[in-house]
Amino acid sequence: MSVDQIVQLIQSAIQFGTVILFGAMGEILTEKSGNLNLGVPGIMYLGGIAGLAASFFYEFNNPDPSGFVCLVISLLAAFAASALGGLLYSFLTITLRANQNVTGLTLTIFGGGVANFFGGTLNSMAGGVGQISVATTSAVYRATIPGLSDLGLPGRLLFSYGFMVYLAIVLAVVLQLFLNRTRPGLNLRSVGENPATADAAGINVSRNKYLATCVGAGISGLGGLYYTMDYIKGTWANDGTIESLGWLAVALVIFATWRTVNAIWGSYLFGLLFWVYLIIPGLGRRDTYLFNMLPYLVTIAVLIFVSLRNKKENQPPASLGLAYFREER
Repeated sequence: MSVDQIVQLIQSAIQFGTVILFGAMGEILTEKSGNLNLGVPGIMYLGGIAGLAASFFYEFNNPDPSGFVCLVISLLAAFAASALGGLLYSFLTITLRANQNVTGLTLTIFGGGVANFFGGTLNSMAGGVGQISVATTSAVYRATIPGLSDLGLPGRLLFSYGFMVYLAIVLAVVLQLFLNRTRPGLNLRSVGENPATADAAGINVSRNKYLATCVGAGISGLGGLYYTMDYIKGTWANDGTIESLGWLAVALVIFATWRTVNAIWGSYLFGLLFWVYLIIPGLGRRDTYLFNMLPYLVTIAVLIFVSLRNKKENQPPASLGLAYFREER
């Protein structure tokens, strides 16, 4: 095993993990409000295709596209489309009180269908599968930190990534502080733990649930955008990978025990476990599927360990997945 192989594995783990990290952060914020949104894969699909479509139509037949404009419109489009997915979920589960599990699964199917339909359309417009050209946008997302990325081994390990890798880390820390150190964050957590008590204390339960779910969905959608623009370099692949990453993001929420800071190292561990077979010689194609199972197996082990310890701070919000029915006075 050479140093280059180890460095490549770590880089792949961080890039792969960043996609999962965005999805998990959004879902943690959503679940802290008491909503269990299993539509994360579909939301990530929506974020990926919306960002790609926005930048594609801007760059299409544009001889001199602006990198800054490409960045802004793709980010806004991805966040907005994903937040709309969260709004749809919120309306069905909060206002209409539909079953959260069924609604989330339906959103996953819906998001995947919409994304692959428009992805195929963009491929046709571009001249065929793999012909989509959003080179300017992709270059902005994949640009590394000038100077620092050339510092030998430390530069390759720490500074050879696009800006969204560092944005994910900062956002995870900010969300942790928000949920634990601010009044709005504590109000949100109280809604997730006991909405009736929060309601009696004057906290608007529906508003907190709507905001947390929509913003959380927007954050999760950034994972799909990062995968599309950075990980696969600005194209569209109808191979089900985004859906797989979305389910890994849901598993990471449990692994991180609903803490966004834990999700940072957890996402990189998932990426490492997923790609570790690359440095093991002599593996066949079937063997790789066994390694792809490792993140899920580790999550199950953590779930069992956390359940046995039965510590309240490691448990999900008490009202997670339950609709709130306000008592009439």
